[in-house]
Amino acid sequence: MSVKLRFKRMGRKKRPYYRLVAIDCKTRRDGREIERLGWYNPSSVDIQFKMNENRVFHWLDNGAIPSVTVKNLLGRAGLNHKYHLIKLGKMSLTKKTP
Repeated sequence: MSVKLRFKRMGRKKRPYYRLVAIDCKTRRDGREIERLGWYNPSSVDIQFKMNENRVFHWLDNGAIPSVTVKNLLGRAGLNHKYHLIKLGKMSLTKKTP
């Protein structure tokens, strides 16, 4: 089973918002997801999104492939660089308290 990280369209007509989900690659866009990872609202004045970083990194470690749009949004949030540093061992997932 190949897993992808992609958006599932929600909302009403001409006012979409999207859920970031881990889903089987053969499942239709609005089909049953494996896990919900966050959301993205392009309709608001300032583009809003929220993601569960630990779960996104978990799925990427297990071989999930992000769609092009998800990859761009991860880059905008700075998670691509953070994931790269974690893979190099220069950063950890746990939060350090001062």
